[in-house]
Amino acid sequence: QVQFVESGGGLVQPGGSLRLSCGVSGSRFSITAMGWYRQAPGKQRELVAGIISDARVKYVDSVKGRFTISRDNAKNTVYLQMNSLKPEDTAVYYCNRDPPLYSWGQGTQVTVSS
Repeated sequence: QVQFVESGGGLVQPGGSLRLSCGVSGSRFSITAMGWYRQAPGKQRELVAGIISDARVKYVDSVKGRFTISRDNAKNTVYLQMNSLKPEDTAVYYCNRDPPLYSWGQGTQVTVSS
């Protein structure tokens, strides 16, 4: 059974930074394409960033140049470094396979507000 544990969210002012972490258990993590997703109130969950390897990453247009996805296969962990945060980045952030396959974790809340 694959499980995801997201952490690192919080309240931050516009222009601030956060680093999210997602621990993954129960899968062959190193060969799995992973993604960070987010869901804002009243909106559908969307893929924010995906990674196969450091050389193979993708981002939704709204976060390009501000967010960086990375992974540590030795730790079965995927990260999302978020800089220059905007109020519209406010959402619950989740990780899952890309495309998603497994049950979602609890997510981590990111709130960008002054």
